Amino acid sequence: MATRGSRSEKVKRIFQQFDGNRDGGLNREEMAALVVAVNPRVKFSDEQINAILDEVFRTYAEFIDPNKGLTYDGLLRTYDDGAGDVDRDFDALGLELNADETIKGSEASSSSITDERAVEAQKKQRTAAWAVSPNHGIVFDETWKLVDDLEILVKRLKSKQEKDGKLKSDNNNNNVDAFSDAGWSRELGPSAEISEKRIYWEESSHDYTSFVKELGVLRSKADGARSREEAFDGHMAIGRVLYEHQLFKEALVSFKRACELQPTDVRPHFKAANCLYVLGKCKESKDEFLLALEAAESGGNQWAYLLPQIYVNLGIALEGEGMVLSACEYYREAAILCPTHYRALKLLGSALFGVGEYRAAVKALEEAIYLKPDYADAHCDLASSLHSMGEDERAIEVFQRAIDLKPGHVDALYNLGGLYMDLGRFQRASEMYTRVLAVWPNHWRAQLNKAVSLLGAGETEEAKKALKEALKLTNRVELHDAVSHLKHLQKKKKNGKGNGGEAPFVVVEASKFKTVGEKTTLRPDLAIALQIRAFQRVTRLGKCDVEAVRKEMRDNDVPVSYSGSGGPTKSIRKPNLEEILRRLLSSLKPETFQGAIKVINEKILSVLDDSGSGRVDMGMFYAVIAPLCGGVSDKRKRVAFDALLWRPVNEGSSQITKADAEKYIKLLRAVYIPSHGMSEMLEVHGEEEAETVTYNQFLAMFDDPDWGFGIMSTILKLEANDRNRHGNQVCSVCRYPVIGSRFKEVKARFSLCNQCYSEGKVPPSFKQEEYKFREYGSEAEAMRAKCACFSTQSHKKPIAT
Repeated sequence: MATRGSRSEKVKRIFQQFDGNRDGGLNREEMAALVVAVNPRVKFSDEQINAILDEVFRTYAEFIDPNKGLTYDGLLRTYDDGAGDVDRDFDALGLELNADETIKGSEASSSSITDERAVEAQKKQRTAAWAVSPNHGIVFDETWKLVDDLEILVKRLKSKQEKDGKLKSDNNNNNVDAFSDAGWSRELGPSAEISEKRIYWEESSHDYTSFVKELGVLRSKADGARSREEAFDGHMAIGRVLYEHQLFKEALVSFKRACELQPTDVRPHFKAANCLYVLGKCKESKDEFLLALEAAESGGNQWAYLLPQIYVNLGIALEGEGMVLSACEYYREAAILCPTHYRALKLLGSALFGVGEYRAAVKALEEAIYLKPDYADAHCDLASSLHSMGEDERAIEVFQRAIDLKPGHVDALYNLGGLYMDLGRFQRASEMYTRVLAVWPNHWRAQLNKAVSLLGAGETEEAKKALKEALKLTNRVELHDAVSHLKHLQKKKKNGKGNGGEAPFVVVEASKFKTVGEKTTLRPDLAIALQIRAFQRVTRLGKCDVEAVRKEMRDNDVPVSYSGSGGPTKSIRKPNLEEILRRLLSSLKPETFQGAIKVINEKILSVLDDSGSGRVDMGMFYAVIAPLCGGVSDKRKRVAFDALLWRPVNEGSSQITKADAEKYIKLLRAVYIPSHGMSEMLEVHGEEEAETVTYNQFLAMFDDPDWGFGIMSTILKLEANDRNRHGNQVCSVCRYPVIGSRFKEVKARFSLCNQCYSEGKVPPSFKQEEYKFREYGSEAEAMRAKCACFSTQSHKKPIAT
């Protein structure tokens, strides 16, 4: 079987045969002699010969020496491009390779002789890295012919689409650049060219259809190979060429065929998974990576060196689905197997930051930077983690380092702007957002934050301009509210009704806030309920019907395990819990689900897994999330009770132990009302462990306003009303339109929004000993109350005589 090395030797012999003056080049006369000699049955006219030579010298101008003619590399390139068949020409000329040349050619990839190193270097310049890989490159000589033919087809397609203006590129593609650096595993990772620039082919064109038909012919040739191994080699090579040229859909077809031919080989599964990920099919990509992982783990040491790469790309695919906790597991495995894999450490740190585990994130990111000091992305995420931990000054330094390494780093610029905003350094913040917009002009969030920072810096006119620009980019309601807010402030300033240096509000202690009517929410209760409602909205738990939680418990039982205390529990690891949550919140987009997982991990899992074991009691978890799921109040409480019944200690009974009920109430308050602390929760005062609680007794404990979760009634009110708008009514403190409930002070007649009421803020011009508020859930409710008031007043008027 001929090798790539012997092929280059054949070209060299042909070159030497016609280089009559031995000057290292083929001039027009020598090239004409070659063309005639390798086509003995063709009668060429002088015009035809000249036309052929003109085309060769024009097409391969970079290989033309002005004094000598076409160089050896140029002749080799003509054969690589399919201009001729080297084996046919070699045989037509009656040439032969001697034994020494054959051996030297076959060992070209590994010989230590200087000349052979030069041949190898030239070979690498002419072909993709995967093709010359000693472990996973092309094996069969017939496969090279397929590759040569395919390169011609691709070149022709590219030429036609470029000519017609159909070929499009995108320098800001995120998917392709997400994989591990090519230097880690060249034969499996994408090429550097793909990372730099994504190409989009026009698949609906006639040219593309013709290309696919001709590609089908090459695939048929691969299928018709003499052995299964050669057919596999052909389809893998076709797939890789297509992948290099970013024809991912067609590459996927070839890799899938290779998977059929050799199901236990890691490479086709891995490459197919890469294609699926680039095409945006994250779930299918994950499944294919898992098949690659299974093949690698069952293949002994053969694929051991590839395991870290598979773990990394599997983690990336999982993140594409929003499964960050699961991704952490695979990044961690990659880092354990290869401690110098700086990209695995960076991805691990970024994922840990994404789930709110900041200290662990800092550790992983610092290790990545230690291994690769110029890693701008790692610096950016390290700075974000430090900011989340409150180490702001150090975070600024690290953000600046990321920007120094990569001046156009959008994330670093944007996040540094946010940090400056948090510190009240509004002018610096606006400068950062301006730099973001210079790189990414359509970044509406940067435009909005620029407006807010300018407003904070006192530059109202500039803020107004920035808001108008943001409105051109998006039509979100909050932007319209911000514009109205700015207009109101400007009008107030022009009319001379500003505070004249006085603070825009005063904070009144809670005891001075009184309520009028039973329906008006107490200020402390609203403050707590608003925090819980914010958590509910970020997690989208309200979109999960509580019946789905019951179904999950019924259909997917969890094996019983024993904790350190010896008690039986149905506990699972956090990544497995994430899979359950993905089913419950299946309607969420991946990025939204990632945000939900982060706050759930920070607020719930950190409390349920206080020992740091990484395992969570699922009965308690279901019971804790049930009150915030969708459905009527009574059904939510019933599912919470059923979740406690589902625990091994209560299973098979219609009642739960009192210890379980009290533990649940404690956890519920610790999760959602942490400011009250665990110390003031109910304690078990000597009751026997066998004492049980019925559902009605559980409800009494749950609804207790002081020791239970009585705040739920306020949460339900927020769920019903917190999107209601009150016409033209604005909050007298923040001056934003009132959304949700409106709290009206009955004497001074000013109105507050939910947030300002919960924080005890009142306008400085209304100083009173106490404030009495009436709550209106909607403007219609306010009008009814006003009409009722007028009706009462009319009845009190004296009757005229």
